[in-house]
Amino acid sequence: MYYVYIAVCADGSLYTGCTTDVERRIRTHNSGHGAKYTRSRLPVALAYAEPAEDRSAALRREYAIKRLSHKEKLALIESGRT
Repeated sequence: MYYVYIAVCADGSLYTGCTTDVERRIRTHNSGHGAKYTRSRLPVALAYAEPAEDRSAALRREYAIKRLSHKEKLALIESGRT
């Protein structure tokens, strides 16, 4: 099972990614070994996650979320799907 997630960084920015294990991925980000983007914005906290059928679906959804504005991403987070 794949998941698409949004993490809130310490500076208030949002990071979107996909993984098979959301909790492990957040720990990886917080250890400084995650994405280059999050390394200078630690700590990060999980704000949103949604399941995807497979890797391809997860990557398509990740791309769609990344195209959203910051305000639209916040509305998605508020929808409460974690």
